[in-house]
Amino acid sequence: MRIRHVFGVLALIVGTLAASAPVATADTQPGEADLGSASFIKSGTTVDIPALASCVVDGTDSASSDPVILPGVTFGGGNDSCTRAVIDPDNNTTSTSSTVKGQNFELSALTNAGGPRITIAQYQLSCTGTQGHTAADWGFSGLSGLASLPSPVPANYPQTITRADGTALATAVFNVLDQPGGGSTSITMMTITFAPASGLSGSVTVGHTECTPTP
Repeated sequence: MRIRHVFGVLALIVGTLAASAPVATADTQPGEADLGSASFIKSGTTVDIPALASCVVDGTDSASSDPVILPGVTFGGGNDSCTRAVIDPDNNTTSTSSTVKGQNFELSALTNAGGPRITIAQYQLSCTGTQGHTAADWGFSGLSGLASLPSPVPANYPQTITRADGTALATAVFNVLDQPGGGSTSITMMTITFAPASGLSGSVTVGHTECTPTP
């Protein structure tokens, strides 16, 4: 499944986003990406995974991560890249690209509460910045443990995760879209926030990228 958004033209196709807007403010990162992160408490134990394989345009241009396995959650590794390319040297026009490629994500933290084991075999995201525009794209394969998603997936699409008796254990939100202003775009593929009945507190994110228009 892939999703496409377009800002200014607004097209949503199971995976890409493009925006037309003024250039973002100078204090906004031109582009960044990471494989995901986790911060939650399970049976009194804090599980903390900072943003994995984080990269930044005009900074760390690429990063990778081996599998990270902690109680209740696994990120199976992957890589990110954040680059800038010159389009027109005479006019100092550039473009940026921030991409994520991850694999073998698994969330087993909910199984003790009667919830599902959630897995994603592969996922990818990208965010590109060009003169006055941004565009983002994401997709995944091998999702299990959750109900089928609509096609296309709406922005900020929630899905309640329950056990067999219908008790809500967590909320998964797909295609988490943020437009903080100045034409910048931020996409997170999935965020899972735990509910009290799960016996857990905190959240997990899978795949994140963002970018701003270039001058």
